[in-house]
Amino acid sequence: MSASIYKIIELVGTSDVSWEEAAKNAVEIAGKTLKDLRIAEVTKLDMKVENGKVSAYRARVNLSFKYESGA
Repeated sequence: MSASIYKIIELVGTSDVSWEEAAKNAVEIAGKTLKDLRIAEVTKLDMKVENGKVSAYRARVNLSFKYESGA
């Protein structure tokens, strides 16, 4: 069995609709430039508040992808 290495990055996705959409946006946009995405873990949820009302949802996501050594 060959060894595999995975890198984990932290992203913050945003949405005007929901936390789920915010997390989905983070993963799908990252997926346009990162290959071999493996696991996305939502680590924190928060909201932007303006004038006493929720104006945006934010999801902090740890995203892992397979590391390629280039060797």
